Amino acid sequence: MIDSELRDPVAVTGRLLAIQAQDPRGARLAVRSRLADSVEGPVASAVDEALNDRSLVIGWLNRGTLHLVRTEDYRWLAELTSPRLITSNRTRLGQEGVSAEQADRAVELIRAHLADGPATRTEIKELLESADIPVAGQALVHILFLASLQGHILRGPMKGREQAFVLAHDWLGEQRVPEQEAALAELARRYLAGHGPATDRDLSKWAGIALGQARKGLARIASELTEADGLVDLADRPAPEGEAPTRLLGSFDPILHGWESREWIIPGEEDRAVVTTNGIFRPTLMVEGRISGTWTMPKGVVETAPFESLDPAVAESLDRDAADVARYLAG
Repeated sequence: MIDSELRDPVAVTGRLLAIQAQDPRGARLAVRSRLADSVEGPVASAVDEALNDRSLVIGWLNRGTLHLVRTEDYRWLAELTSPRLITSNRTRLGQEGVSAEQADRAVELIRAHLADGPATRTEIKELLESADIPVAGQALVHILFLASLQGHILRGPMKGREQAFVLAHDWLGEQRVPEQEAALAELARRYLAGHGPATDRDLSKWAGIALGQARKGLARIASELTEADGLVDLADRPAPEGEAPTRLLGSFDPILHGWESREWIIPGEEDRAVVTTNGIFRPTLMVEGRISGTWTMPKGVVETAPFESLDPAVAESLDRDAADVARYLAG
């Protein structure tokens, strides 16, 4: 799930289908850790370039969290995962003091503004404030979320150091959306390509869809699957080669979100060291395929916090990877 022969951000994103991206640096590091070992050229700015040339986009997908996806995968994935989120979004808007009428007016103002070109969150906030629409707390986020769920906007190019919002139709162009059962089959196939072997419940949790929908998708591709120990996988998915990886992973790394349980990869008693009480997933150390610590990067220098003493050879390997993280993020 980490080692691969993927050579650029678009290929990595396509393999995983969707990369959690509410932390921009974390999403870029998720790409880095899945590039082929022989690839030294790509740096974090390659993700920005793919956002600018419309190869990649970011939107609220799956579980209602920002995800990085290939442009051609955005519309059908949004159609599958957005409907279940609309009711909770309206509830949250009410809790943030935004009435249904204000929310709908805000969406129309945003659409009109984006017709003139991309705009940052800061610019949209100023627009709504001038119209006396509440934006304090989480109100602005959930207004933007509503506009996304309705299919109007998504995050497109970088504008300075911020990612700008764009009108979805203008940015994506015409996209054919398959019928739901065909889309569920594609979802199951693509999920297993990046996360197999897994269960129907794993797929349901990762995508934020009903368990029945996950089972429908898997049933549609039953002839392509193999099953062992209650787990299904694509029969033609190449088995991982070489040793389990040792490297630094970014915050919210996909390997911590792809399945119903993390017990197979992280010691249960250490879960609290990785996931904070408010749901933030810290950057982690992966040692031989298991999460074995966390790391930070104050003032641009990586500082590791392993759960226990590391073998000198492992520590040296992590030091080399830390140097590559610095190189990657600086580019």
